[in-house]
Amino acid sequence: MHIVDGALSVPVLATGAVLTAAGVALGLKKMDYDHLPQVGVLSAAFFIASYIHLPIGFSSVHLILNGLIGLALGWAAFPALLIALFLQAVFFGFGGFVVLGVNTLNIALPAVLVYYGCRYGIQSSSPKVAAIWGAIGGAGSIILTTLMVAVSLMLSGEGFALAAKATFIAHIPVMIIEGFVTASAVLLIRKVKPTFLGLDEERVYG
Repeated sequence: MHIVDGALSVPVLATGAVLTAAGVALGLKKMDYDHLPQVGVLSAAFFIASYIHLPIGFSSVHLILNGLIGLALGWAAFPALLIALFLQAVFFGFGGFVVLGVNTLNIALPAVLVYYGCRYGIQSSSPKVAAIWGAIGGAGSIILTTLMVAVSLMLSGEGFALAAKATFIAHIPVMIIEGFVTASAVLLIRKVKPTFLGLDEERVYG
């Protein structure tokens, strides 16, 4: 899901950088610094998930987990994902530095949208309902991310239209898998440490 340096137009790069800077600033402002270790854990989870590749024909795609990160962190997903993407660019050359703002925006904004769209659902006293909303958040975040990547490419030139469509199609299996993974994670975290998702134990357990 990383767009590489040199692929995007200057206006797209500039817009992505400005919006990401705003998202990071808001994330730092809203972050509960008592939960800083949680931010670090989820940033590391994203970093590692990028190495779990799923073969698709002659290529492969990887897990992202931005739905789970969004459900747990809200706006703090922006700084968490920025750090992970920066380290991936430094150590492994994933994406690049010029395109860092766009890559962060494409992954972190869907995470925040999932937070607002699915947050209430995972707080349900019914584990089944919570799992369903977790699955929606996991799959929905990938749908939104692939759409944003596609738009980023298409705004940079008509020649990227085919690549944009291929990106969406290639990530359909990831949408399904991330839905399952996020639903399972929500169920597990609700049982062992609901506060990790910012949940009220009394509400979760009725």
